[in-house]
Amino acid sequence: MSIAALARTIAARAGADPSESWTAKLLANPEKAAEKFGEEAVEAIIEAVKNDPERLTSEAADAIYHLLVMCAARGVTLEDIEAELARREGISGLAEKAARKGG
Repeated sequence: MSIAALARTIAARAGADPSESWTAKLLANPEKAAEKFGEEAVEAIIEAVKNDPERLTSEAADAIYHLLVMCAARGVTLEDIEAELARREGISGLAEKAARKGG
């Protein structure tokens, strides 16, 4: 599944019954969605430190899913994220980071 397809699936679950859909349950509770993203991000970090590519792949997929759910729960779409990435394209990461500190 592509990230775009995943984002569409998440958006489609917004109207689902939270008692029947994990995604709908998280979308209905943005704080819980943020908590779950944090947990999955930490798990991905642990697998990266352990140098376990197979587990890291699995945890990275979980982190991406939960990141998209957390963002959707606050009205931020994949298109919004892609637009921000496009805005940054061609800008040095160091220059972009310095610009944020000054702004």
